[in-house]
Amino acid sequence: MSIKEHPPLHVPVLLESVIALLQPQSGENYLDLTAGYGGHARVVLEQTDNYTESALVDRDDFAIAHLGEFSEKGTRLMHTDYLSAAKQLVEEGKQFDIILIDLGVSSPQLDMQARGFSFQHDGPLDMRMDNRQSLTAETIVNTAKRNELTRIIRDYGDESQGTAKRYADAIIAARPIQTTGQLADVIKQSHVGKWQKIHPATRTFQAIRIQVNDELHQVRDVMPLLPRLLRKGGRVGVISFHSLEDRIVKRYFADQARSGYEAELEIVTKRPIDGAIQDVHNPRSRSAKLRVAVKK
Repeated sequence: MSIKEHPPLHVPVLLESVIALLQPQSGENYLDLTAGYGGHARVVLEQTDNYTESALVDRDDFAIAHLGEFSEKGTRLMHTDYLSAAKQLVEEGKQFDIILIDLGVSSPQLDMQARGFSFQHDGPLDMRMDNRQSLTAETIVNTAKRNELTRIIRDYGDESQGTAKRYADAIIAARPIQTTGQLADVIKQSHVGKWQKIHPATRTFQAIRIQVNDELHQVRDVMPLLPRLLRKGGRVGVISFHSLEDRIVKRYFADQARSGYEAELEIVTKRPIDGAIQDVHNPRSRSAKLRVAVKK
């Protein structure tokens, strides 16, 4: 299968750049901490042909169900979040030649109405990447106190304090809110000023999703584990989709670059690979940024 081929269910972002920078070689083992529907894994593992010493991780049961083809070839599947998986693999003393983390929400997650990730499809306020957890977007939207809701929208949605407070007030006044469409309408009606391409609710939906899935805590805590999971000469790639994630990755890589002889990683991408430039045919790549480092 060539790099340009992929399953119709999901188009992997920045695939060409991932392969070019991670340089999979025959016999190397691979850890995909956010395997999703196997878009990246399929191409990497075809080139390494080392299925039995590789591992694919995802906390989405729908994704895990679609990774059965790899399990049949001996690849280890781990149904958990990537931070828990990384901790477990460190405890087991496992190391890999190639590691990839794609921090984005997958297209199938966004497109499935029942998952409640997007207001493009009116559905229940869910947003859980792992259906086994109890916390949902509906719980946050309908029970969070004003100050907490304001903080979530401000910090995780990159909104101003005034805008975040106005949206929080509007949400509280409209409770109970049960669907993504209802929440989007509440935000739109409380928005001040004109808007064109980006719906006013976009950042609030991002903020609530981050809170539901504890996304930033996961990124912060997994970064220091990556060198321990890499063999010498091993490569790691991290794909982020918004500035909050990328800031954490950038800061960790920058700290490594400043550490001199004590650094465990050497940064390959002095500037991130920009999906808007490198992957113009995949709309989902527009906000993607890829950073790559190698274990010294």
